[in-house]
Parts: sequence; structure tokens; C-alpha cells
Amino acid sequence: MTDHDTGDGGSASPYEAAYAHPDGDATAARLTQTARRYGYDGIVIRTREADFDPEGLRERYGVDVVPAVEVVADEPSSASGAVGNFRPDFPLVLVRGGTDALNRFAVEQDRVDVLAAPLSGDGGFNHVLAKAAATHGTRVEFDLGPALRESGGTRVRALGGLRKLREIVGHYDAPYVVSARPTSHLELRTPRELVALGSELGFDESWLRAGLAEWGRLAARNRERLSAEFISPGVRVDRCEADDR
Repeated sequence: MTDHDTGDGGSASPYEAAYAHPDGDATAARLTQTARRYGYDGIVIRTREADFDPEGLRERYGVDVVPAVEVVADEPSSASGAVGNFRPDFPLVLVRGGTDALNRFAVEQDRVDVLAAPLSGDGGFNHVLAKAAATHGTRVEFDLGPALRESGGTRVRALGGLRKLREIVGHYDAPYVVSARPTSHLELRTPRELVALGSELGFDESWLRAGLAEWGRLAARNRERLSAEFISPGVRVDRCEADDR
């Protein structure tokens, strides 16, 4: 499996990526509790300012809790500085897209894990961006939230955008994640519900489950890279040799 290969994912552990207070309407604890009840093995907390103890929540609820930061900026220069500041401290660093400039910035950065909500604004996603995402290992987020929470023409456009995005990402084998981007525990949906929604769009169940599981696989990889023993892929510090010096 390559560094950005999502694999089959049919039997992998599902994760969701949510906003906690103050960006959302629920605490990280409430989100974690609901995620456990809904069958998730992990939850990513996108809100940098959220006050929570990941280890404490993991011990209490038996769910992997991943601290993350979602960089929200008006332009790439501002996003670049924020990514550089947060990269050493968070297992996952996301950049919220939505404009052509921010979408392009995110997929061209090795330091960015996920291009979040690429279709949320007036920007687009094309074959050039898909190739860049595949080259740099930036996951492209499939945001199912509008399909769940919008109605009428807005929902129709969201569904069409997701289908087109799937076509482009699949053609260039770009890495991806799947989320409903919940802002409270009330907006969380079970993995089964998200798979059912995706099936309406023509997405394979295994493809959807791989996208839900990719959050956890990516977090595990980055936690290893943040550890003191990691130097580069395939190279680690031998603790005994280090102590002998």
C-alpha cells in the first residue's frame, strides 16, 4: 500500500471528523460519546480551540480521539503561515478550500493532510488539482453534509458536485476522505447511513468505507511521524543506541 493509498477499507475502522465547541454546538465529549454509540472507532475534532483531553476521552468512551486543526484563510499566503505554525503540534492539519486559489494551495502542499470542503465556495476541482493531490498525498474531502442537510436546488447541486468530484478523483487515483462535517452530535450519522447516502450517488460501499477509515489511518501515520523516534519513512532512532551516546 502506498503512502496515500486508501486501500479497500471494507472492514476498516470508520472515523468521522466533527466541529466541537466553540466552532460547533457540542463539546468534544458529547461528540465522542455519540460517535461510540453510532459505531465509530474514532473521531477527529477539527476545532483547534476546543478544550478536551484526547487520552481521557479515549479511556472513557473507547473511541480514538484525534486533535486536528482546520485552517480557514482568505488567501494562500495566510494559510501557508498557519499550516507552518500548526504542523508540528497536530496529527492532522486541514485547509478549508472553496476557492480556486485555496484548493490549489492545499493540494500542492506536502504539509497539508486534507483539502476540506473543496466545493463549499465558488471554486472548482479539476484534473490539474487531482494530479497534484495524488502527487503530494493531500486527501480530498467528500463532504456529504449538504446532501444530508440541504434541500431543493442546493441539494441537487451538491449531489451533482459530489458525483463530478468522484469521477475526477477516481480517474487520477487521488487520495480522499469522507465526512458529513457535523457541527453537533445531532448532525452525526452512522456509518451505515452515510454509506446508504453514498450509494444513492452511485458510490461503491467499499469506496465510501475506505474514505471514512482513511482519517484514522492518516492520523496513525502522522502520530508516528510526530514521535521522537521517527526520522523519515523507514528510518527510526534506535533508542538503545541513542542512550549509549
